[in-house]
Amino acid sequence: MFSKETYINRRAELKKLVKDGIILLFGNNESPANCPANGYSPFRQDSSFLYYFGQKRDGLVGVIDLDEGSEILIGDDIDIDDIVWFGSVDAVKDLAAHVGVERSAPMKELTNICEKALRNNRKIHFLPPYRSDIKIQLFDLTGIHPNAQKDAASLELINAVVKMRSVKTQEEIEELERAAVIGYKMHTTAMRLTKPGVTEKYIAGQLEGIANSYGSMVSFPIIFSQHGEIMHGHPSMAELEDGRLVLCDCGAENINHYCSDNTRTYPINGVFTQRQADIYNIVVECHDAALALSKPGVKYYDVHFAVCRILFDRMKELGLAKGNTDDALAAGAHAMFLPHGLGHMMGLDVHDMEALGQIHVGFDAETRPNLDQFGTNCLRMGRRLEEGFVVTDEPGIYFIPALIDEWRAKKHCADFLNFDKLDTYKDFGGIRIEDDILITKDGCRFIGQELIPYQLKDVEAFMKEAHAK
Repeated sequence: MFSKETYINRRAELKKLVKDGIILLFGNNESPANCPANGYSPFRQDSSFLYYFGQKRDGLVGVIDLDEGSEILIGDDIDIDDIVWFGSVDAVKDLAAHVGVERSAPMKELTNICEKALRNNRKIHFLPPYRSDIKIQLFDLTGIHPNAQKDAASLELINAVVKMRSVKTQEEIEELERAAVIGYKMHTTAMRLTKPGVTEKYIAGQLEGIANSYGSMVSFPIIFSQHGEIMHGHPSMAELEDGRLVLCDCGAENINHYCSDNTRTYPINGVFTQRQADIYNIVVECHDAALALSKPGVKYYDVHFAVCRILFDRMKELGLAKGNTDDALAAGAHAMFLPHGLGHMMGLDVHDMEALGQIHVGFDAETRPNLDQFGTNCLRMGRRLEEGFVVTDEPGIYFIPALIDEWRAKKHCADFLNFDKLDTYKDFGGIRIEDDILITKDGCRFIGQELIPYQLKDVEAFMKEAHAK
């Protein structure tokens, strides 16, 4: 947790941005894995509740009355049965005091608050719920059916939260740096362990253990796969094969729930083939171009398409693509190789605030994505960068056999793609390189004091030294 004053100041700023009514910020409840007493562990609090109320205990709701200027932390104190099994925890009134909230109340009081607000035709602001139990609770409190709650969520509150959480303060940047330290340990461990015969699952398990032992948890389910062409290729029991590439996309969530998110792709035997090196170096060039272009005032949408232009030009040089690059990008031909966006916001969530709606988090009126075009519809971030934003820089090149076959059959972008040459890459897999960057006054910098090797020669040198031990 941060200081009491941090949470007081955050709530004060929120009150300025949302004008009237009452705000409900729901914390999360425990979630059973396969029976009520066996919950998913560790418990993960809702990020916006953490941002404004700081407490990690389950079963809490923060209420801010904008007209009265009052704040209440709602929740029931635990009983003796819970104490026997889980130990004592602070009373809700003490949890409230820790973050500068003067009043607490049991959960039944939330019903009275909402009923009174509805009788008086006052606005009840809430964020889009993403857990079924919270949806049911919100239905009981407001009468809004779960299927209608996403549309009924307060756009005024969403915009206020996005505005505040997008710009990271110095204390948040320090937390992100701590998460990056854990992420570095995870990735360099994966590189040391990678060799033919080891299973994907074994290495992923070791990485998850690092995240758990140094922080809170992994920031998302680990991606570790020889099938790098699958965007979210989770680890299997397959043994790593000599001559193939493996893609490792993982990150840590530190003890205060700030995240890291990096991707590296490397040869299982430690040495790139010429064909692998040709593709790999294009991804490096795209990655570094994004670093050079990212600074305050620049639209990340433009950075994305600058990277796509470089990528497509290099694909033409290898004979995999053809035609005018600008026309190809307008047609979406680049998405054959890069079907996702360049990056996303990062912070308390690895895809920061994604639950609030990506259209609100990553875009504005001048950068709405083309939702009808494959690839472009997957952009998560396009808005103008500001000092204090933390975004990912994660270009990639993928050869997806099913996509190649589908586009060939439909003659989609046939003027821009050489399908016969693409067929010879169906066994290639995919490459992604990802780092977390902080937008600074004049440009950007990496989050993390130690950079996970990504230049080709550095990757090979690291793995050679690791395998020699």
